[in-house]
Amino acid sequence: MKSKLNRRAFIGYFSSIGLGSTLLPGVLWSNLAAAQSTAITAEMIGQAEQLAGLEFTDEERDGIAKGIRSLVKNYKALREVPLTNDVPPALQFNPVLPGMVFNKEHKPSVYSEGPIPEIPADLNDLAFWPVTELAKVIQERKITSTALTTLYLDRLKRYGPALECVITLTEERAMTQARKADKEITAGKYRGPLHGIPWGAKDLLAVKDYPTTWGAMPFKDQVIDTDAAVVQRLDEAGAVLVAKLTLGALAQGDVWFGGKTRCPWNPDRGSSGSSAGPGAATAAGLVGFAIGSETNGSIMSPATVNGVTGLRPTFGRISRHGAMALSWSMDKLGPMCRSVEDCALVLDAVMGPDGQDLTVTDLPFNWNSKTDITKLRIGYLEGAFNQDRRNHNARALEEIRTLGIDPRPIQFPDLPFNDMGFILTVEAAAAFDDFTRSNMDDELVSQQLTAWPATFRRARMVPAVEYLRANRVRTRLMEAMQELFEDLDVIITPSVSNLYLGNFTGHPMIAVPNGFNAKSRVPTSIGFMGSLYGEADMMALAFAYQESTDYHRKHPDLMRGV
Repeated sequence: MKSKLNRRAFIGYFSSIGLGSTLLPGVLWSNLAAAQSTAITAEMIGQAEQLAGLEFTDEERDGIAKGIRSLVKNYKALREVPLTNDVPPALQFNPVLPGMVFNKEHKPSVYSEGPIPEIPADLNDLAFWPVTELAKVIQERKITSTALTTLYLDRLKRYGPALECVITLTEERAMTQARKADKEITAGKYRGPLHGIPWGAKDLLAVKDYPTTWGAMPFKDQVIDTDAAVVQRLDEAGAVLVAKLTLGALAQGDVWFGGKTRCPWNPDRGSSGSSAGPGAATAAGLVGFAIGSETNGSIMSPATVNGVTGLRPTFGRISRHGAMALSWSMDKLGPMCRSVEDCALVLDAVMGPDGQDLTVTDLPFNWNSKTDITKLRIGYLEGAFNQDRRNHNARALEEIRTLGIDPRPIQFPDLPFNDMGFILTVEAAAAFDDFTRSNMDDELVSQQLTAWPATFRRARMVPAVEYLRANRVRTRLMEAMQELFEDLDVIITPSVSNLYLGNFTGHPMIAVPNGFNAKSRVPTSIGFMGSLYGEADMMALAFAYQESTDYHRKHPDLMRGV
């Protein structure tokens, strides 16, 4: 087996990306010494100064080299301690700044009302209904959970292979859950609006007795002996898990070990990622709803491309226990559904502390579909809405104004949040440290310079001091966003721009369909960003906009496209 720590190979690699003979900072000096029995020299320190942006004297270089040599044995000892992906660092990100005050009163959710719909002659039409309507016909026993589950399983088998959006069907588990739901509902033990509703899980969520592949070839046979917290919560709500859905390998993009997940609106295009399967399967009517995850756009982007409604909750809303860790300070789980109110239903069911993920807070989500949105303080990102009426975002802003509100232009903080992107990649490289050391990264399908293997290697070049400085700038960004939201409840913004901003500060956002791209024939979306733990107001505005349009009611013609 080749060594990823070969000194000559390392120097050649960094020369190829423009760092000349610059050697490695921090722990990587010790990697070379430990692997090659090569002494750390003052000359190496001199070469590495370029990365740190510093200049030392010869005497200082000698002292640094001596100190690094003494640390090598410490690094080696720490690497002997087994660390699986589910072990977090002894540091926790908290988006809440000193002085912030939140409403702590939990109120019953108020959902919209409507008639009980009639079952269509073709049950395949039922597959595209939002959960709010599916729940009514199940509660009224117009259709059984068993029949609905069978419908979705049949569609998963029929369309899943062409869309490449399914990794594992959980058929036996699903049918057991569906029969249990029917028995309970018949006996008058209705658990709530998710009772009997089939759903799909992004395959970074552990489900006992089934593979949890993380979309990556090295883990395609991995079985984790637990259920993720969100799976447990949805089991308690009576929902029916029908499938584990695709994600780009290790939560990047839409290419997994079995292929490339396709957009059901235009199968020549990928589904975007990394929540590729949840986006495609929800849009194609293969599940009632899905759970995805976002670190930096992995819900917003596939929700947009597939024309579904995707919710990125506030950091700390939903437990990530049992979910693959990529970035401990940025990872978030969230629902991908066919409507805003569906997202509210799911968030209601899965949010709150579980005693496992200690970043989760116990703050209310008081959903009220009857919120008076004219009383909300609303802004929109100035310069992001082309006034050309052919522009979907500009048209959406005008449609929102017809709802009786007058949003004011705002600007996001003038801080270099895109330059802080290495926070994510450093944490990801740490989460998959042993993966890189063992050469398992060679087994991933994607190997280009933008894929994880190369990204993990590059991230190891970031000095700890620079990582921490970026997080200190992150605090300044959080303070600036808090100042902005002191006078606002919701910001209207393009859904797939400035993604680092909200993901670094932990703010929630929801993407709602707002049209179609004429050239690519795929949907577009508009985004609504809320204050920390302010999902209820944010979603109330998104709900009002969605109810005034019909974009979320459209669905792809799978008979033609797949």
